[in-house]
Amino acid sequence: MRKINHLFIMLLLLIPLLAACNNSSKEKQVHKSKTTMVKPKPRFKDTPTLYFHGLMGSYKNEKPLVDAAKEAGKTNSVIRANVDETGKVKLKGRIKKNAKNPIVEVNFKDNTQPDFSRNGIYASNVVKALQKKYHINKVNMIGYSLGNIAIIYYMIQNGQKKNMPRLVKQVSIAGHYDGAYFQELPPSFRQPKGLKLDKNGKPNKMNQTYKQMLKARPAYKTNKVKILNIYGDIGNGGDGVVEIASALSLKYLTSGSKYQAIKFTGVKADHGSLPNNDQVINKIVKFLW
Repeated sequence: MRKINHLFIMLLLLIPLLAACNNSSKEKQVHKSKTTMVKPKPRFKDTPTLYFHGLMGSYKNEKPLVDAAKEAGKTNSVIRANVDETGKVKLKGRIKKNAKNPIVEVNFKDNTQPDFSRNGIYASNVVKALQKKYHINKVNMIGYSLGNIAIIYYMIQNGQKKNMPRLVKQVSIAGHYDGAYFQELPPSFRQPKGLKLDKNGKPNKMNQTYKQMLKARPAYKTNKVKILNIYGDIGNGGDGVVEIASALSLKYLTSGSKYQAIKFTGVKADHGSLPNNDQVINKIVKFLW
């Protein structure tokens, strides 16, 4: 666990440098897929579920939950959506017409992307690719760590567009919404010192990123998304990377939706282990299907 957390911290420290490199590069201009305007009938009945991995992750990190869903008989269709650095999406596999609760393993090639808005574009392009091929009109989403931020920005960019698929259910695993607290981090990403939440989940202090994500609140109020927020407590007020207050600040961002939070403790409640925790996986499977 200590090695995982140290790696996470080191990568977060590279965020300002990565952002500068990305902003100065002309070769990596992000590609925004065009929104499909027509609304033909979906090619399968059940709602597809998209899973977004975390920092330095890949679709392989999503396998434990996907395999559990298969074994439980909850899904019979899994495909992958590979997203390159420019935001272009390539779907690998095919969802059949009789698909049961299809799952899409999302794989970001640029998995250290510090531009959260760009992560939102990546997520949006995946949804648009599925919409174009399968005519979907609704989605479920699972996010782990940084993957949760991609979901919030999807809602900022698309949550009130009638021609985009509606988010129905959302699962958050170890989300660092109001930052993580390390002095070395830039203020825009750092959890404010003395962070506390009121009864509505509103932080008494908000970093720059959290303030930007407040733009998602109207979309959540309109869509009434069903949300499951999973967080860990290893005995120090957090999961070793994300403090409880930061994880629970999701409630205020999603005000107006149907929100519930579950705390996990003990073995495999640390940040790196939560997505592989059998109890966590069982809760998610039950919540989604």
